[in-house]
Amino acid sequence: MDASAWLAQRMALVDRYLDGRLPPATEPPAALHAAMRHLVFPPGKRLRPAFVLAGCEAAGAKPDLALPAAAAVELVHTYSLIHDDLPCMDNDALRRGKPTVHIAYGEATALLAGDALLALAFEVLADAEGSCGAAAVAWCTRTLAVAAGSRRLVGGQADDLAFAAGGPATEARVISVHRRKSAALIAASIACGARLGGADRDLLANLAAFGEEVGVAFQIADDVLDADRNEACSLVSVTGLAGARALAEEGLARALRRVEGLGEKGAALRALAVLAVRRAI
Repeated sequence: MDASAWLAQRMALVDRYLDGRLPPATEPPAALHAAMRHLVFPPGKRLRPAFVLAGCEAAGAKPDLALPAAAAVELVHTYSLIHDDLPCMDNDALRRGKPTVHIAYGEATALLAGDALLALAFEVLADAEGSCGAAAVAWCTRTLAVAAGSRRLVGGQADDLAFAAGGPATEARVISVHRRKSAALIAASIACGARLGGADRDLLANLAAFGEEVGVAFQIADDVLDADRNEACSLVSVTGLAGARALAEEGLARALRRVEGLGEKGAALRALAVLAVRRAI
């Protein structure tokens, strides 16, 4: 399967959907709405919404059914990036080759833009009820909320920041952050897509586990990509480049074994996992 071609085709659907759901940049308050759009367009990798649609396909449904969940996941991800970039967090001036939102619009507007994107994510997800049913949407709402909360994404960011305050960087400690900050949202993405596609409980559990394995391996691959930045919360600082590459490959292999039995329905999931993890290792 040509993962790049599949990704380009599916992400065109997500981009159009997001464009239609985000307020126009000219709608008052214009600065806030422009700031909300600043990091959503032009798009990044759109990896998480791609996993939503691939999860829906793995359940045997058409990917269009999961577009609201794909957009919701991307909005949650973008909100988290805007907040992570703030001076009180990672204090980054560039994101995707352009000024970060707080550099372009000011800290207060960036904070509000992130808040608004998070709220919009659940508004958009609620709109899947008409096509997928209230029970499926309720399940996805809870799954995404948990993935974005203090026990997952936000808690992972809190512990990531704690690395700057010192303490030993161990393999277990770094992977714990990766599992919550990155892998939880990827696992939720796949599970939400599959749930909206009608997956049963056993398939959902297996796909969520697949997503967590892929998410950790993906973040380790990011550590390899960013090795020259000498970040504290990086597996490279603990195991070295060769060790980090090996751990990413091991995680990818475990993930792929989980979806061997899906056949053609799992082709997109397998291709995306390989594309995500092996892009740098």
